Amino acid sequence: MDRLDNPWFQRLLSLGLGLSLTLGFAPFNYPVTFFSVCAFFVLLLRTSKPKQISFLFGLGWFGAGISWVHVSIAEFGGVPLIVSLLMMLVLVSYLALFVMGVGQLIHWIQGRYGLLAFIAVAPLAWSAMEYLRSILFTGFPWLSLGYTQLNTPLAYFAPIIGETGVTSVIIMLCANIAVIIHTRSHSNTEYPFNAPDTKRLAYMGIIGIVVLGSMAAYSFESKEMDDKFNTFSVGLVQGNIEQSMRWLPELDQPIMDKYLTLSQGLWEQDIVIWPEAAIPKLESEAQLFLRQLDQQAFNTQTGLITGIVNFDMGKNHILNQLIGLGKTHTHSELPQYYYNHNNRFAKHHLLPIGEFIPLENWLRGIAPIFDLPMSSFTRGEFIQDNLIANSIHLVPAICFEIVFPRQIRANITSDSHAIITVSNDAWFGDSNGPHQHMQIAQMRALEFGLPVLRVTNNGITGIINHTGKIQSQLPQFEVGMLVDEVNISPSKTFYRRFGDNLNVIMCVLWMALFLWSKVITRNHKS
Repeated sequence: MDRLDNPWFQRLLSLGLGLSLTLGFAPFNYPVTFFSVCAFFVLLLRTSKPKQISFLFGLGWFGAGISWVHVSIAEFGGVPLIVSLLMMLVLVSYLALFVMGVGQLIHWIQGRYGLLAFIAVAPLAWSAMEYLRSILFTGFPWLSLGYTQLNTPLAYFAPIIGETGVTSVIIMLCANIAVIIHTRSHSNTEYPFNAPDTKRLAYMGIIGIVVLGSMAAYSFESKEMDDKFNTFSVGLVQGNIEQSMRWLPELDQPIMDKYLTLSQGLWEQDIVIWPEAAIPKLESEAQLFLRQLDQQAFNTQTGLITGIVNFDMGKNHILNQLIGLGKTHTHSELPQYYYNHNNRFAKHHLLPIGEFIPLENWLRGIAPIFDLPMSSFTRGEFIQDNLIANSIHLVPAICFEIVFPRQIRANITSDSHAIITVSNDAWFGDSNGPHQHMQIAQMRALEFGLPVLRVTNNGITGIINHTGKIQSQLPQFEVGMLVDEVNISPSKTFYRRFGDNLNVIMCVLWMALFLWSKVITRNHKS
């Protein structure tokens, strides 16, 4: 028996291939994605245990890829190591179930309808898996494969079909390549049509993707040459506050004073931005500081955006918010701020455990991690007004909301100039998490053709231009201020206009094309 047909070797190899996928994401960015996914598909075509192979692939993929979650549980969760490891195993196993489902489905389709059906269905099935992963239990679509292609030619597809579409293209190419490899090693295997026809159509599919990619690249480069820009100046503040100091009442004022001191040289900028929950007091308790800050920003013709938590006693809601201070519009004649004013954004996608507790009545009190400060937030609306600072319209996303392109797209208007995302990645220490977070923000800029202003407590703070390239950034784990000019691009990408609809259409047409080819081939043979 060929070693590749040994079930135990297949299991071990599948787990290793999933683990290797981590190297495709930031901060590594190695070109391993196609090898890992192609090899996984080859295994899927050969195995008699598709559920196990797929589950182990997913276990490796997410086990290594989101290992940074364990940092926050172990360091700030207050639970024993064995308990934190078990919690991670539960999370990773949950995510691996999605991979198991799609693996089982396309393996069954291949066994029943042949290799062309495998090629035809794999992209649509994978897209459906990623969609479900992004909505169930508030969604956790982290580590989608398209992010690994940010610095490759496939990135040219992103402004057209988005990261979700780039993932589909990866699956299309890998499915074709896997079938070609499989037919070469199993040329005598009987399928509903013969191997030469299968390989020919698979090669045609690869060539078609390459041609379309070349056209996308040419269109992208042509658009870049034609763009004309307006600019605004921005100052980003990275306070580098230790996570253990965030919610100590005696440190509230020193932290606020620190941010105020760091901003003294930034007041001439059009916009100044502080990170998520930079002001550690509840908004209702920080009124004196906020009004003084509002007046300071207004007097210097500056718009300031800061994170702050607000407890709305009238509605009994606690909200993780961004609020605007100082100049709302360039022609504003008075400071804008008053308590609960309209120039604010409340976080919609809340982080399980960190910002809300699932099954709260059961889990509260079991372990310190379920009683973290500020772990009972209320969800903001899915669609909210842009923040406005000095007549600049900003599309907000707090922390991991930046991983949800559908939410970003829903909040972009014809007046939107840039995306602003704030975070506190101090939860994750010196791990891969902040680098992956920055990579996700880069993809959003490329998809929507908008610059992204990313401000975090301890890094990575930076400015991303509308092509997804990092224009400037601050080093991690250092106090710093970043000043730069931001270009506003007038271009509107296809993805901004049509969203994931183009990816769905592409996957359906792909499936129809290959199924049609199968019918034509069968009729020709008969």
